[in-house]
Amino acid sequence: MALTIGEMGKATSTKIETIRYYEKIGLLPKPARTSSNYRDYGPAELGRLSFIRRSRDLGFSLDQVRALLGLSDDKSCDCAGIDRIANQHLLEVDRKIADLQALRRELKAVIDSCDGGTVEECRIVEALGPVASG
Repeated sequence: MALTIGEMGKATSTKIETIRYYEKIGLLPKPARTSSNYRDYGPAELGRLSFIRRSRDLGFSLDQVRALLGLSDDKSCDCAGIDRIANQHLLEVDRKIADLQALRRELKAVIDSCDGGTVEECRIVEALGPVASG
């Protein structure tokens, strides 16, 4: 099964420029070329790109994806390193969720403080405006 870069992109919902970038930074190996110099991918590259894409969709950084790929390339290796990266990422996700919940509470309080009326009296506009210095 030979795939073009366009077919790889379509199969993984990845832009062609992104696939080229992943090749440039070494996440994807440089592909073989056809006689007309088109990139020629196989199932291994498709699987690797799918792994990268899914990892990125879950919010892993490029450095984390690189580390995960390095660890996953050695099938006999203990998965503790992968667990460590995933747990570290989970902590980051939990921190972001806590930040978003705090932001939501603050925004809700600002919205709830508005009693309607005119823009001149609007508590939301007031809250978003510059802080009065005293």
